[in-house]
Amino acid sequence: MSDILPITMRGKLMLETELKKLILEERPAIIKAIEEARAHGDISENAEYDAAKERQGMIEGRIGEIQGKLAGVEAIDPTTIKSDRIVFGATVEISDTETEENSKYQIVGVDEADVKKGMISIVSPLARAMIGKKVGDLVTVQSPKGDKEYEIISFKFV
Repeated sequence: MSDILPITMRGKLMLETELKKLILEERPAIIKAIEEARAHGDISENAEYDAAKERQGMIEGRIGEIQGKLAGVEAIDPTTIKSDRIVFGATVEISDTETEENSKYQIVGVDEADVKKGMISIVSPLARAMIGKKVGDLVTVQSPKGDKEYEIISFKFV
């Protein structure tokens, strides 16, 4: 992707921590495992060697993926945002207009989204519907079960 994607400072730190672990721990460990597998002789029929090489490919692929993501993100600290409308980083409380059930979500970057923890991706239908809205506004989100309507109860930047 050529577009700069937003990510919270927490999300950036999460990616940087994973990258550091992959480079400093996982990569050396898999290199050692490959060396040990080679020491067992013929590598053409060595399952340990094949598994270690496959794991090495996955590790190197993930390292490249994270490095690419970090090069194309803009880290944002939600606590510094001052806005009268919902934008990236906002923690939004909404109410289902049908069931009157309240939910709270923070709008975060793609890599840090975790609905169970109340963090939804900036590209999710619900987040896209809420961007630019104010308290009291209604948002409609298309879902597999049909359109759902929510009212914005409150939002803050924490």
